[in-house]
Amino acid sequence: MNPTIPEIRIATRESKLALWQAEHVATRLREHYPQLAVRLVPMTTRGDRLLDAPLAKIGGKGLFIKELEQALARGEADIAVHSMKDVGVHLPEGYAIAAILPRENPYDAFVSNRFACFADLPAGAVVGTCSLRRRMQIARARPDVVLRDLRGNVQTRLAKLDRGDFDAIILACAGLIRLDLRQRIRETLPVALSLPAIGQGAIGIECRLNSSVYPLLAALNDADTALCVQTERIINRHLEGSCQVPLAAFATLHGERIHLEARIGMPDGSDYLAASDDTPRTDATALGERIAARLIAGGARDILHRLSHA
Repeated sequence: MNPTIPEIRIATRESKLALWQAEHVATRLREHYPQLAVRLVPMTTRGDRLLDAPLAKIGGKGLFIKELEQALARGEADIAVHSMKDVGVHLPEGYAIAAILPRENPYDAFVSNRFACFADLPAGAVVGTCSLRRRMQIARARPDVVLRDLRGNVQTRLAKLDRGDFDAIILACAGLIRLDLRQRIRETLPVALSLPAIGQGAIGIECRLNSSVYPLLAALNDADTALCVQTERIINRHLEGSCQVPLAAFATLHGERIHLEARIGMPDGSDYLAASDDTPRTDATALGERIAARLIAGGARDILHRLSHA
């Protein structure tokens, strides 16, 4: 360890989930470097403040990231902790994701006080989600349910469900598990119904490349999770995926092979495209490129064009 580093300061959002993730990273750092002081630098981002509009209409999940990166640039923090599904395609020049931690449950959760599973929802049931990816897939599977926007942190979303605004809501299993709310998961949605978001369930650590802290972060990197998330993000790079795009991509390892599936479509479930394949894990990058090319050949860019002009 570099003895000239007095402490590591972690920029994080102030939501309970973000603070849990940042403290988890802090704990891991203390385990590896017990002589090193680690301190959280909490802040409220623009994405946390603007709760009245769908994310897709106000700039996407980059709103949760930009101010943390600015704290790094100003020297107020050394690293930033992100949910990888919030991290956009392009990082600022001179910055990198230095480590990706082991993935928590990456699937979507069906949460309801009235119904035990997604299949039990009656026609006309009101389902809450802020994700165009989830909306696309649910609309395709159940065009008879009513989909409404749902913003806010996990506790806010659960409170809206509990006061009767929705018959069910869809959240990430990982967030509920990390907040000790596993009991709220009525059903883990299968990938046939809801393929996860790129990077869902994985925590990433962003750092400046020239920072003296950067080399220390390799100790926290999980190679298997990083390989899967990086393969998914190839789809993101080719299709410029974000909160504004109904795009899903999910990679899984099976021994020495990696499987990747991706889907894109209109939010109403129409013009739906899907592609999947597997390859030896050593060829993961080529797999991502191949799946992206298949989606593009099927008309993904036309879907993106129509979404951008909607």
